[in-house]
Amino acid sequence: MAYYLGIEVNQREDGSFISQAGYAREILKKFRMDNSKSINTPVECGVKLSKHDEEEKVDPTFFKSLVGSLRYLTCTRPDILYAVGLVSRYMEDPTTTHLKIAKRILRYIKDT
Repeated sequence: MAYYLGIEVNQREDGSFISQAGYAREILKKFRMDNSKSINTPVECGVKLSKHDEEEKVDPTFFKSLVGSLRYLTCTRPDILYAVGLVSRYMEDPTTTHLKIAKRILRYIKDT
């Protein structure tokens, strides 16, 4: 087994396998979600988001860091690709709702 840019590469006789399990654990710790309750889906069905919500704004730097980490995780996790793409649209002016959805993705990857 070898690591390359946070990706585990495991070569065996029956094929090569890649994983980012270690990286997933790192980002859960980084964003203090390692003790959170896990969930079964990365995004709620029928969720509606808007750039023009009159909600409380969150730190864009923190939000961009979170979304960037999730985007890198999509290299080996296509199951979160739609949800990460959804929150990526709001990196310029994120609100508490956008952050809540990004953290939901972290809760999903916790036990999957």
